[in-house]
Amino acid sequence: MLAYLLRRLLYALPILLGVNLLTFALFFVVNTPDDMARMQLGMKRVTPEAIEKWKQQHGYDKPLLVNSQASGAAKVTNTIFWQKSASMFVLDFGYSDDGRSIGREIQTRMLPSLAIALPTFLLGLIVYVSAALVMTLFRATALDMAGVALCVLLMSVSGLFYIIGGQFLVSKLWHLVPISGYEGGSFRFIVLPILIGVAGGAGSSSRWYRTIFLEECGKDYVRTARAKGLSELQVLFSHVLKNAMIPILTGVVVVIPLLFMGSLLTESFFGIPGLGSYTIDAINAQDFSVVRAMVFLGSALYIAGLILTDISYTLVDPRVRLS
Repeated sequence: MLAYLLRRLLYALPILLGVNLLTFALFFVVNTPDDMARMQLGMKRVTPEAIEKWKQQHGYDKPLLVNSQASGAAKVTNTIFWQKSASMFVLDFGYSDDGRSIGREIQTRMLPSLAIALPTFLLGLIVYVSAALVMTLFRATALDMAGVALCVLLMSVSGLFYIIGGQFLVSKLWHLVPISGYEGGSFRFIVLPILIGVAGGAGSSSRWYRTIFLEECGKDYVRTARAKGLSELQVLFSHVLKNAMIPILTGVVVVIPLLFMGSLLTESFFGIPGLGSYTIDAINAQDFSVVRAMVFLGSALYIAGLILTDISYTLVDPRVRLS
């Protein structure tokens, strides 16, 4: 197990480096350091002296990837990419273009993101699996067909419709909860985003779990269980659900680390000061320091989720061994 984890961590390093290079290239294809300086200074007519001063203050006065004027290792280290990206591998995210500590912002905004994402994830998992089990239990009946049709309908609706419709109906017409905002420890600010998050994923997730359960129902061990006289409920919960855990874990465990990143749309529309809205604000402000930090963090968490998924396989299936 230890050798496997070390090998996966070593594999992660070139992946993270490649993600950083790609993010760096895409960002600076759209924006040059001069464009970033004009954006941050907020003036229509900015003098070249002011632009150069801003670039020197924020470390954008060096070459992008290779410093041809330097010698030795300085050709690589005395560049924007190295000085802005290398420190992230030791979790030092530096400072944003407005001078704020990115690491401190991440720590502060992580809790609001989790306050929305974790209940949405747990409640959604219960609802989706339960709905799929009901459709599987009554497969090929009118209830199953109606459930599949409802899933397709929910999948066809944009996530923005749930957000805007929920805000209009629940907040503006019924006045049950605030339309936006966030207050730590107050449930009334997060209940609507949670319910909308669950509703937004109900169609695709329930239908996917139903497909997994139906595939298991056609296998030999299920027919053997029925031949022994077990009821359909016993077969479904004691055999089908248990043996469907590996494909379920594939989609569930990998998402757990990404809960820290929050939801871009939900946090933006509901005014939640989480990591999702932080990323959107950084993109709008063309703050490369924050953008590359959030992309790096998301990539690292996704890799961690893949490793957790492989480890979880050994817990539900004794035939799986990591070496």
